[in-house]
Amino acid sequence: MRAQQKAAQVRLMGFDVDGVLTDGSLLFGPQGEELKVFHTLDGHGLKMLQEAGIVVAVISGRGSRGLELRAASLGIQYLYQNVHDKTAALGELLDKLQIPAEHAGYMGDDVVDLPILRRCGFTASPADGHPLVHRHVDYVSTRAGGRGAAREVCDFILGAQGKLDAMHAVYLG
Repeated sequence: MRAQQKAAQVRLMGFDVDGVLTDGSLLFGPQGEELKVFHTLDGHGLKMLQEAGIVVAVISGRGSRGLELRAASLGIQYLYQNVHDKTAALGELLDKLQIPAEHAGYMGDDVVDLPILRRCGFTASPADGHPLVHRHVDYVSTRAGGRGAAREVCDFILGAQGKLDAMHAVYLG
């Protein structure tokens, strides 16, 4: 099945954080707090998915207060941090929402994401993701992680579902 056909079926889209919603850099403040840099393009894409009725989840092996604040500001209800088994977390969420795995998507960048990617119906990776991950996903963005890659995937999903033009029309008057 082609990537566009798979994206058309997405009802829940999950995202990794480091390397997907950020550029993968780990910054630490003077008190040891972890700092993350997020791109506004990606944030608006996640909001557009939610406005289109697609559930957005963030499932990350790491955690930070900054991520909590960013997820809250975007209205993301399903935030899973410090997750050692992303596939199990996804499975619990799918059961809770009664969504079959073939209607779930995930965007990851590194080999640790392969198990969750292999569980989903639609999969994506940023342009600078690991080459092995690229061989196992449906869509590789032209943009790097933390630099609009997630937005590109959001637009791809919305386009595949025939919703993108109407969402953009709001801004065109």
